[in-house]
Amino acid sequence: MTSSNALRGDAHSRLAAHRGLLERTSRTTRVAGILRDAIIDGTFRPGARLSEPDICAALDVSRNTVREAFQILIEDRLVAHELNRGVFVRVPTAEDITELYICRRVVECAGVNGFDPATGDLSRVAEALDLADERYAVEDWTGVGTADIHFHSALASLNNSNRIDELMRSVWNEARLVFHVMDDAHRFHGPYLTRNHEIYDALAAGNTEAAGQLLKTYLEDAEAQILGAYRPVSG
Repeated sequence: MTSSNALRGDAHSRLAAHRGLLERTSRTTRVAGILRDAIIDGTFRPGARLSEPDICAALDVSRNTVREAFQILIEDRLVAHELNRGVFVRVPTAEDITELYICRRVVECAGVNGFDPATGDLSRVAEALDLADERYAVEDWTGVGTADIHFHSALASLNNSNRIDELMRSVWNEARLVFHVMDDAHRFHGPYLTRNHEIYDALAAGNTEAAGQLLKTYLEDAEAQILGAYRPVSG
């Protein structure tokens, strides 16, 4: 078995560990959830082909179930079907990145600028920072990236709208795809963790105007850095 095949075999072995979860809910929904998590955590990276037979065997489900799960993930913009080739984890384009950051600036900045220090709750924001610091200390850069998403998701949630939170889920998932194709996760995430702390400190001090400006500049800089270094992988 080649190293590439060995990696694929290991990925499918990890899927097999989730078989028990399939008994508790819709099999299609659960399969989609397992695959979604595997894409988001980098088990299947952007450009990777998702083998229908191997997934069926790993999760002990039918081809119809896997195909229906693929349709859910296509709607989530996490995978794409290529005619006569199969299903692949999506590789975000430069245009996707620009749109993601337009959306993030609108939603996150609205949450920060509208934050009321007298009544607002920053506990989720603080928890995400603590997690990021823990992951950074052990050089877990994937974990730092996950914590960064949690931090910015918490900022978006300051809008206090369940509808916005639901709409933003696909944005956070696509953002993880972008992070996975960056060459140097340490160099990318390290400086932004410090800036996340600065945004939080300004909010905790009640200075929403300063926090909003810090966030706006942060998102502009992150977008520019990603677009400048972005090298999409081939399928």
